[in-house]
Amino acid sequence: MSQNNPLQIIMLGPILTQQGGIANNQRLFLEYAPPDVQIYHIVTHDEGSIPHRIIVFGKAVVKLVWMLLQRDIDLVHIRMSQGGSAFRQAITTLLAWLFGKPIILHAHGGEFHLFYSNLPQWIQQILSWVFGKCRRLIVLSETWKSFYTKDLGLTSEQVVVLYNPVQLPSQVPNRSGSQKVNILFLGRIGPRKGAFDLIKAFAALPTTEQNLTSLILAGDGEVEEAHSFIKSLHLTENITVPGWVGQEERNELLAKADVFVLPSYNEGLSLAMLEAMGWGLPIIVTPVGGVSEVVTQGENGLLVNPGDIEQLSEAMKSLIENESLRLSLGAKARHRVTPFEINNYWVSFLDVYRSVLKSETRNSLSTGVAQPK
Repeated sequence: MSQNNPLQIIMLGPILTQQGGIANNQRLFLEYAPPDVQIYHIVTHDEGSIPHRIIVFGKAVVKLVWMLLQRDIDLVHIRMSQGGSAFRQAITTLLAWLFGKPIILHAHGGEFHLFYSNLPQWIQQILSWVFGKCRRLIVLSETWKSFYTKDLGLTSEQVVVLYNPVQLPSQVPNRSGSQKVNILFLGRIGPRKGAFDLIKAFAALPTTEQNLTSLILAGDGEVEEAHSFIKSLHLTENITVPGWVGQEERNELLAKADVFVLPSYNEGLSLAMLEAMGWGLPIIVTPVGGVSEVVTQGENGLLVNPGDIEQLSEAMKSLIENESLRLSLGAKARHRVTPFEINNYWVSFLDVYRSVLKSETRNSLSTGVAQPK
């Protein structure tokens, strides 16, 4: 990279139209990329049949090799999660390393620790060796940094904590005097995000509070199962499940909401939670992943234990009944996530890119040629 030429980066990750936090992060990342950074996004995964997924990944490998041969790429930025993503991105990591390119891995998976611990030891060792080839591993919290240094053997210098970015609305709605308290859940409908726990906790509310409240669970996943469960509890008048929503509708839901709830069992650092905080919403969440590094109990949100239905119900009841608490927590939540605003995030990410390239330049000068790690 010269002073006048933009930084040339290959970014590998899922298709941008995919539902979920990684795709949302990528879209925001690409939209706000500074003019002196040129990013080539290569799709390594798309939902669909197994043959379709294999074809998508095969094309990604061919495109990656072609670009590494044809273009003067400065570094390769690889986004990974657990499961198949880890194996796919181990292959792309190995390819980039063989071409002598500096690699930045970006770990998003909220259940990577469970996935990794269930692997045979020899596969763990292979993944640890491959991922150890990165110059930097971006993680979403100090908790995750501890995991990757301890369990995968990466060095403390390699692992960098960068919380997820958010796009903050210029102003938040005036939520005082709400006639009905709108509670919002955004995420995959299923056990991991605690969606069914939330329905149970809502059902446990006194009838008076239920009648003052509406609950919306927006997201893909076990939507029909959620509909059936809500119907069995006779709560169809109070709880709606619209399914997956696009960004515009998502913003409308955040604007109309009074409370955000995400009672997850595992998380990296929920982008939906950060977005809700950015919209000035009081939040009820669980202290998993990096959540407790951002949310302080009673100050900018309420923390409940995963799976504790009674505690979750009591937290909702306290916010339904107390408008001043809702407004206070919401204002402090927005203040807390201001440093994660996407433009601030890019400043931090550029520092990571530059630090990698500086160390690469030093290595080249000392050896006379850039060598794979």
